[in-house]
Amino acid sequence: MLSPDDIAAIADDLAEADRTHSVIPRITARYPGATVEDSYAIQGVWRDRMIASGRRLVGRKIGLTSKAMQQATGITEPDYGVMFDDTVYGSGAEIATERFSNVRVEVELAFALARPLAGPDCTLDDALDAIDYAVPALEILNSHIELEGRTIVDTIADNAAYGAMVLGAERRRPDEIDLRWVPALLSRNGEIEETGVAAGVLGHPATGVAWLANKVSQHGARLEAGELILAGSFTRPMWVSRGDEVRCDYGPMGVIACRFV
Repeated sequence: MLSPDDIAAIADDLAEADRTHSVIPRITARYPGATVEDSYAIQGVWRDRMIASGRRLVGRKIGLTSKAMQQATGITEPDYGVMFDDTVYGSGAEIATERFSNVRVEVELAFALARPLAGPDCTLDDALDAIDYAVPALEILNSHIELEGRTIVDTIADNAAYGAMVLGAERRRPDEIDLRWVPALLSRNGEIEETGVAAGVLGHPATGVAWLANKVSQHGARLEAGELILAGSFTRPMWVSRGDEVRCDYGPMGVIACRFV
C-alpha cells in the first residue's frame, strides 16, 4: 500500500501531465507494490482537486469490459474513471488533438440514469430499470502514463485513460431496442477500421452499469440520477492524428462524426 504522501505526489504528477499533455513513467515501475486500491485512491485525489478547481462531474466511464479491449491492452478486468462537463462534445465537433496524449477512439454506448443505482447486489435488470435512455458515444482516450508494460494499476490511476466523449443524437429507451445487437462501423478518413456489436461488452452493454454500481459501492458511493455512464468499448481502440475525420455508423442508433484538428 502506498502512503498518503505518495498518493498525493502521483496525483500531482498526473495533473501536471494533463496540463502539459505529456506522459510520465509507469507508476508500477516506480512503486512496484502499488495496488488497485492505491490506484483508485490516486484517482480520487485527482478527481477531488478537479472538482475543487471548478470542474463539474457529469458521469463515469467503464473500461476494459470487452474481450477486444482486454486483448488490446493485456488487462483482464474492468476499471472505471470519472467524466467532467468540459469533456463532452456533440456529433460534428472539431476536437483539438493537442488536448490529449496517445489519442485513440473507441466505440461505445452511454446510458443516462433516471434514478440512483446502488450496489453491492445490483443486477442487469436493476440497471435496465434505472436507465432513462441509451445514446451512442465515441470515447477519446487520453493516456498520461507510458503504454508499454502498463497494468490496471497504472490505468486506473490515470482516470482509466479517459479524455473526452462525443455523443450522438439518437436516444433509445432500453425497452425500445435490443441493445445487445447495436452495431458499429468505425471509419477513419472514409476507410472502415473497426467493426463490432454491443453484446461484446459483457454480453449486454448495460451489464457494465450494474458492475459499476457494485464496484463504486466498495468505495462508499452510488451512481446518481442524471449521471451519464459510458459503458465500455466493443471495438479495439483506433489511433487518430490531427486532420483525421472519424465516423461511426451505429445502424438504428444513427451516426457520429467528428474531426481532429
